[in-house]
Amino acid sequence: MDRRNFMSSAIGGTGLLAGLDSIMSQTGAPAQFADKFALKILGTNWGFSGTTDQFCAAVKKEGYDGIEIWWQGNKEKREELFAALKKYDLEVGFLCGAGDTEYNAHLASFKNSINAATSQFDRKPLYINCHSGRDFFTYDQNRAIIDHTTEATAKTGIPIYHETHRGRMLFAAHITRNFIEKNPALRLTLDISHWCNVHESLLENQQETVKLALSRVGHIHSRIGHAEGPQVSDPRAPEWEAEVKAHFTWWDTVVEQKVKNGETLTFLTEFGPPNYLPTLPYTAQPVADQWAINVHMMKLLRKRYLK
Repeated sequence: MDRRNFMSSAIGGTGLLAGLDSIMSQTGAPAQFADKFALKILGTNWGFSGTTDQFCAAVKKEGYDGIEIWWQGNKEKREELFAALKKYDLEVGFLCGAGDTEYNAHLASFKNSINAATSQFDRKPLYINCHSGRDFFTYDQNRAIIDHTTEATAKTGIPIYHETHRGRMLFAAHITRNFIEKNPALRLTLDISHWCNVHESLLENQQETVKLALSRVGHIHSRIGHAEGPQVSDPRAPEWEAEVKAHFTWWDTVVEQKVKNGETLTFLTEFGPPNYLPTLPYTAQPVADQWAINVHMMKLLRKRYLK
């Protein structure tokens, strides 16, 4: 039996896919945006194998507002990106970070990326999302990264967010709390799926810390994690109902705050490809369709959070 027939048989025979809509219909969103432009949903090129133009065309066709993509240091790639954004009338959020393990090299590389992304563009980005620091850097070392982005935002007006990501400085809830309490200007990209994995839970024992973090969120990566991993196999499957509800409860809180304050909120649908997406043994074929899941999430977010 090939993979397609296997999956069709499994779904048809056991009714695996209940659908996120049926799960979410059990509870309504506490708040919704009246202005559709106050909610912007972006697509990721993570796992997309085509060109930048093809990616932007696909995102536009699905109805996304824009894309999130790593800042392009190469001039040719940058020009290709800006041309595609203009051609398809898409918004953009940039990813910035550094991969160096030695601190001084890391800081220099990070600063260069931020400086370029806040000054060299044809279309002003909605935000910059940072893969910030390292989990093994000291507090003061990582704080220098925050200080640089705070200065860049003050200078350019571009919001710069730091992602709650494994391996980075905000890898865990309690660690992030320390940064929040000591850095009033710190704003977060919430990818809380990582914390579920790090803490092997749905964070039931850190509710006050999570509440504090939610108050600092400017951007959300809408991937759903679980106690043993940063991404469920398919959020439409009923066995992940508790995880889906937990994540939407967290996101609802952020939406409620943004609506109350009259602020814009951006989401990235960021379910990833293998090996974030589980695969079948021996064949390494993914157990679900990454693109379809992300599009489903985009449509569900619009349905839930727009009047």
